[in-house]
Amino acid sequence: MSRKPNTMKKIFGIAILASLLACNQAEKKSSEVTDAVQKDAKASSTKIEIKDEKKFEILNQYEDLKNALVASDATKAQKSASVLGKSLANYEGCEPTAEIAAKIASNNDLVAQRKNFTVLSADVIALFKTTEIESGILYVQHCPMANKGDGGDWLSTEKEIRNPYFGDEMLECGRVAEEIKGK
Repeated sequence: MSRKPNTMKKIFGIAILASLLACNQAEKKSSEVTDAVQKDAKASSTKIEIKDEKKFEILNQYEDLKNALVASDATKAQKSASVLGKSLANYEGCEPTAEIAAKIASNNDLVAQRKNFTVLSADVIALFKTTEIESGILYVQHCPMANKGDGGDWLSTEKEIRNPYFGDEMLECGRVAEEIKGK
């Protein structure tokens, strides 16, 4: 009978060791995700060409915000949303969308930022569906689990899914719902 408790202790010890190792791997993966997001952000501006320079600027600033949310960086999301909000405010017809960006910029709670990002993304997607894209493809991506199962869309210059609603918790959750192509 004394063997069973020892066996259980060994199994329990192995389980603890395995979970510690898994946590260390998750930390490493998280920093790799952040690095990959930063590389994607830098590469995105060379792939898409848009005739309207103001819209091109809005797209790059939107990508910065999306990438900050993918990296789960609330402070960077605030800064990116602030810059995006100013550009949207200066683009005729985008004033209401600028107000949504201002809500993201004024809040450092990642959950609230992501909720407002859903509404902001719907407006930005609509804007780019009517934009003359000279070359490249914009991807409308969708996560069915975002917003407590209501789903959420976002715009990306990359086909690869990098989920801004869950970041590294569910980085690749989602699918390409639509492509907006150059003419």
